[in-house]
Amino acid sequence: MQHGTLHVGDPLVAGPAWGRIRALINDHGEQLKEAQPGTPVEVLGLSDIAFAGDDFIVAPDERKARSVAETRERWHREAARGRDSSVSLQGARLEDIFAQIQAGEQTNLNLIVKADAQGSLEALTESLHKLERPEVKVAFVLRGVGGISESDIALAATSEATLIGFNVRPSRQARDLAAAEGVEIRTYEVIYKLLEEVEAAMIGMLEPEYEEIVTGDAEVREVFKVPKIGSVAGCLVQSGVITRNSKVRFLRDGNILWKGEVSSLRRFKDDVREVSSGYECGIGLSDFQDLKSGDIIETFELKEIPRT
Repeated sequence: MQHGTLHVGDPLVAGPAWGRIRALINDHGEQLKEAQPGTPVEVLGLSDIAFAGDDFIVAPDERKARSVAETRERWHREAARGRDSSVSLQGARLEDIFAQIQAGEQTNLNLIVKADAQGSLEALTESLHKLERPEVKVAFVLRGVGGISESDIALAATSEATLIGFNVRPSRQARDLAAAEGVEIRTYEVIYKLLEEVEAAMIGMLEPEYEEIVTGDAEVREVFKVPKIGSVAGCLVQSGVITRNSKVRFLRDGNILWKGEVSSLRRFKDDVREVSSGYECGIGLSDFQDLKSGDIIETFELKEIPRT
């Protein structure tokens, strides 16, 4: 308390919360009928959880308290929405963001986050931002304290956002509206589980990253014309292993002329699956015929790199 006196039964406004004081409890756990300036008290009876730093103001009556609180709640929503400039109506939810990434677009993951306390909300916001990747940015459409309401569902539907609740639950009406609007609600009680699932979903959504591994190279020694097949390169495998159907690039003077697959592989007159270093073979390429002596045929494979 800073000024005046609080009494049990007073109508009260605190940020976007309002109500009539049902009980005042001091720092010794004792119930008081009133609280004087300088007295630390816990106030019971508010409609929602007040934010840290909000002023408690006694209103003339409950009607006025409710009107002021509802106006403040709208301001809080608009301010929370406006603070995150990355929020976009073209953003996406966890369930369908992968299609945008596959198209080569940088994508916003639009989130509405509701938590049971302001401290939890701030910790979640900071932790979720740390999960961002170059391809996926986290955009907070709304961050708030309290249960998941119908207005949260409506906002999620219009902004294509995923709704995350930490230690809070949607009302029955909010659940029904979410089902009708196709809004995804994810609720958690353990913070590391929340972060683990969101990160796993984001990693799964990202376009796979590959490391290229050269598996073999062969030098073209002669070129043969084979009926119904076309040009076949008589080669000496210089390193590694050449495998039928492997990915291949065709090099001339260090320049890449073509990429494709090894369509046929022979040793003398036999079709073989692979030929190792030091052996000669005949290599047919899927749709490349401009073969010359001295060219290099380099085979490779792509190994997916686990994202960290």
